[in-house]
Amino acid sequence: MIPEKCQNTVIFVTQTSIRMPVAKILIVEDEPAIREMVSYALRQSDFELLEAEDAQQAYGLIADHKPDLVLLDWMLPGQSGLEMARRLRKDAPTAELPIIMLTARGEESDKVRGLECGADDYVSKPFSPRELKARIHALLRRSAPHIASPSLQHGDVQLDSIRHEVWVGKKQVEMGPTEFRLLRFLMAHPNRVYSRNQLLDQVWGQNSYIEERTIDVHILRLRKALGKKASGHIRTIHSAGYQFHTDLPTKNKKKSERVKRAKAA
Repeated sequence: MIPEKCQNTVIFVTQTSIRMPVAKILIVEDEPAIREMVSYALRQSDFELLEAEDAQQAYGLIADHKPDLVLLDWMLPGQSGLEMARRLRKDAPTAELPIIMLTARGEESDKVRGLECGADDYVSKPFSPRELKARIHALLRRSAPHIASPSLQHGDVQLDSIRHEVWVGKKQVEMGPTEFRLLRFLMAHPNRVYSRNQLLDQVWGQNSYIEERTIDVHILRLRKALGKKASGHIRTIHSAGYQFHTDLPTKNKKKSERVKRAKAA
């Protein structure tokens, strides 16, 4: 366990160790030949790969490793790809996990079924590795902008995932690795509200054993690191959670919020 005094240590990345963020792809395919072909092609594009032969194995990998995207075969032994897609969409931690359905079913009605069950895209077998990689990149640009584009900026706040740096205007600010990951996630999904439990799943992982209120401590540290003005981007939404708002609150809004809090007290 890391001592408390070390938890907020600032990490400095040297030029030689700079590395692009890597997307983690889970392949759920029961045919070894196809799984091997897809894995080889994606590793050539520097993706990090996870492999599962069936839905049950895939659920464990999702919980432990938090993939950025799932390539899901329709015809799996046991639970089908369609059933798995439905379950992933119903569970809060995976409701927004990008899914590309891989199947030999090429009829329009089959494609509609796959998309209605929760798939974001649909690729018919046989397919070329080049087409598959293009579809993955296109989906990641929408769902994981911090991977597709490692630099994020909203207003005066800019985050560089490669150099592990955060700037507010022309000033570089220092923060711990946990606050950096938290800020990166919130900036990658601006104006969306996330509960404490959702933030724990997305930033720490589903198998982390951390109190929900720990989030409040890291939000406080994050706001302190950003400074008085820029910290206004981090909003507390009563009884809902937190968000990174692209607009800073106006003075009237700040005053209104103070009045509401005073009346509630």
